[in-house]
Amino acid sequence: MPKIRRVAVVCNLTRPYDRRIIRGIAHYMHEVGTWSLYAEEDPLQKLPDLAYWDGDGLIVDFDDRKVATALRGVDMPVVGIGGGYGWYDPASNIPYLATDNVTISTMAAEHLLECGLRQFAFCGFPRTRVNGWSAERAEAFAASVAQRGCACSMYTGTQASARRWSDIQQGLVRWLRTLAYPLGLMACNDARARHVLEACRALRLRVPDDVALIGVDNDEIMCELARPPLSSIEQGTFQMGYEAAALLDRLMAGRRPRQRRFLIPPERLVARQSTDVLAVDDPDVAVAVGFIREHACEGIALADVLEQVSVSCSSLEKRFRKHLGRTIHSEIQRVQIERVKHLLDTTSLSIRQVMRRTGFNYVQYMTTLFRKTTGYTPAEYRARKINPVPRSRG
Repeated sequence: MPKIRRVAVVCNLTRPYDRRIIRGIAHYMHEVGTWSLYAEEDPLQKLPDLAYWDGDGLIVDFDDRKVATALRGVDMPVVGIGGGYGWYDPASNIPYLATDNVTISTMAAEHLLECGLRQFAFCGFPRTRVNGWSAERAEAFAASVAQRGCACSMYTGTQASARRWSDIQQGLVRWLRTLAYPLGLMACNDARARHVLEACRALRLRVPDDVALIGVDNDEIMCELARPPLSSIEQGTFQMGYEAAALLDRLMAGRRPRQRRFLIPPERLVARQSTDVLAVDDPDVAVAVGFIREHACEGIALADVLEQVSVSCSSLEKRFRKHLGRTIHSEIQRVQIERVKHLLDTTSLSIRQVMRRTGFNYVQYMTTLFRKTTGYTPAEYRARKINPVPRSRG
């Protein structure tokens, strides 16, 4: 009979981020069928008494200094998880799975650039020991828009505690008054995005017309309750949990990884009303883009787009590149691929049915373009949530 592995997960189960990590761990646990999982929601009890607990391994978020201190000298396999900061010691032998903050910010920047915006801002938190990811996202976002010749205003404020709500809002209002509009704004997470929404409301700035706003975490309840509903990037937390569990299993079997740090890319960008805007001051380009976004999945071609405007193909292509940084054909394909992702995420349609609903003529062509764009085949993209395959092999 296989030995039952006793594994403790030490994280903050009150946060949606951590709960999604637990889902990934639980999925792996059910696959192997030989784990007994210890996880406590009460912060005071989330770490078992290591002097008496007869455990085999730990998966740990190092944001809590007391937890990190208690783990010093622990003689059992440990895997770290989280945003990449806190009290984790990079010099230790503990492998760590971290959020890929650069890819998150690049994804947000590309989305806002696709809205035709040319002015950008980033709103983060004052730096602490555990939230270095905010500054990392800010730097990556600014670098991404700079590659398209755009500047980015940065803001953190001086207050991080919700107890100082009034001070937080006053600071945000003062900052927003200094900016030019329309504006694409990335917040470091959904909580910060909601702060920005309130400040915009106080200034009577329209979201998304004046400020197209995107957050990070895709806390679905809070994003949908926001007014307007908040666009957000869903981090790869399920994959992080699954891969952390798979890595710990190898450690418990005596196999050491070839590397100690693994970056987990974001899952997807969920576009909602807070970024539903097209800020292009060229009326012909605006008409063409609007037509493409409405009809791309009907199998339209370049000729169909040109029928909507009274300019030559060469002129429209040149203006497309100026405002959107891509060709008309590329914009049609981008809208099609986004629709493919949506259908794969939200329906059980077959790949062939998805192909037909998104304007492609051949499954192979759709698959090739989808893989080039996302790194997955359509089947792999759909399966990543059901049965994720760890890509960070140790």
